[in-house]
Amino acid sequence: MLLAVDVGNTQTHFGTFRDGEVFEHWRFATIAESTADELGAALRALLELRGVGLADISASIVSSTVPSLEPEWLAMAQRYLGHTMLSVGPGLKTGMALRYDNPREIGADRLANAVAIRERFGGPAICVDFGTSVNFDIVWPKGDFLGGVLVPGVEISLAALTSRGAKLPAIDLLPPRTVIGKSTVDAIRSGVIYGFAGAIDGILRRLLDELGDETDVIATGGLADAIVPFTEHIDEVDDLLTLTGLRLLYERNA
Repeated sequence: MLLAVDVGNTQTHFGTFRDGEVFEHWRFATIAESTADELGAALRALLELRGVGLADISASIVSSTVPSLEPEWLAMAQRYLGHTMLSVGPGLKTGMALRYDNPREIGADRLANAVAIRERFGGPAICVDFGTSVNFDIVWPKGDFLGGVLVPGVEISLAALTSRGAKLPAIDLLPPRTVIGKSTVDAIRSGVIYGFAGAIDGILRRLLDELGDETDVIATGGLADAIVPFTEHIDEVDDLLTLTGLRLLYERNA
């Protein structure tokens, strides 16, 4: 089985693949201070829930936006899985041209998403990834990675609002009952959800003006399900998109 790990600043999403298909996947909070031993213990416990052991993992790949955690995942694989984990970074074969001023600046998760949408759609295509930031990554009609747009994420914006406003409560990001909030909580929910949906649609509209209306648009990330139902230009949500891109990257570099 292949283990694919996407380490984000807020959440870590990882899953196992058997014969190219997802066997199971999990999300847990990213803790930047986690050690290789703690990661190994967490991995073992979650795998055992599905009757899988560490010995069943024959290969692995990690993408990380948290510099302190990449070496810990690599050490975990060496110690508990008995092999060298592949890390997404410069020099990796992607199967696509990177039309970026400095390709080394491209986040590992963004690269995985671009590979996944190129494999699925060819191009033009856009991935909207709802993570710590909202990333728009674009594949050109010829299948090249063209670049993207980065927006502060939903959770960051919500946390900033409630932490700076002394009387504003922290809230769960649930759908608002109406656009006009009848309570402070509902007013915040309405502003965050409709505000982000409107901002995302505005950016997508400009991107579609450049790429053409035939462009495929897909979303992924932990908060996609909360925002996408209120947007107009996103075709679908694929929670496994980044992990799929990691699988493809492993297959091209194994």
